[in-house]
Amino acid sequence: MKQVLQQLKIILPIIIGTAIYAFGLHYFVIPNRLMEGGVTGIAVLLNYAVGWPLSITTLAINIPLFAFGWKMLGRAQMIYTLLGTLSLSGCLALMERFIHNGWLTPLQTSQDFMLAALYAGVTLGAGLGIVFRFGGTTGGADIIARVITRRKGISMGQIILTLDAIIIGISIVFISVEKVLYTLVVVFIASRLIDFIQDGAYSAKAFSIISDEGAAIARRITSDLDRGVTLLPAKGAYSGQQKEVVYCVVQRQETRRLKQIVRNIDPRAFIVINDVHDVLGEGFKEE
Repeated sequence: MKQVLQQLKIILPIIIGTAIYAFGLHYFVIPNRLMEGGVTGIAVLLNYAVGWPLSITTLAINIPLFAFGWKMLGRAQMIYTLLGTLSLSGCLALMERFIHNGWLTPLQTSQDFMLAALYAGVTLGAGLGIVFRFGGTTGGADIIARVITRRKGISMGQIILTLDAIIIGISIVFISVEKVLYTLVVVFIASRLIDFIQDGAYSAKAFSIISDEGAAIARRITSDLDRGVTLLPAKGAYSGQQKEVVYCVVQRQETRRLKQIVRNIDPRAFIVINDVHDVLGEGFKEE
């Protein structure tokens, strides 16, 4: 039972992510003749050119890519890729049925295309970000992006942005230059949101404090903030004196209080503060 629940915690977010993505395509992108990148972008182009439904086209194009993904990403990864691809096709078909039956009226504008582009970028990026964060892909360019990320360490958002730019460049044959420019806004926002969701919506602050009173600062942090502290040995390059670096991660709202603690003990302490986008462990979150 525990194993089933663990799998559901992965499967359900992937389905939700593809549903958000499919909604963004049919509600914002298609009615305003905007574009998308990757395999989905090819499907959108075919929809504009010959009227083929996205649900069938995306699935048909993705089939030959599974062999590549199976070899490079492994069986476990491809199971979630298969789930994401089938879920996307199913959600696209569901949206097509809703629109055909009049249960969903897409947002079509003749003036404020920027509004459509902004919301398209948010929905597409949020949907893909959720899918990627839980280990799935929607097939196509996502498979290629995940392979490159694993081998080269480049963020998936950057890779997808590049691949999308290529597909969108071709789309100028089917849509106006103005729509292509609006589409670039969609792609940029989506790529930023993908990276944001993958890095973690939760944000904390990491403090590196160099002080002669490191032990006293560590005790105050432990007692006043109830946070774990690590003391790292260090040596001043100029003075040659031995010091201790106090390292601690706190929630954003605790930043000001920690600064006050340090300044009260050692006004001359040197403090470096870094953004932390994802924190696992006691006092924060568990996965």
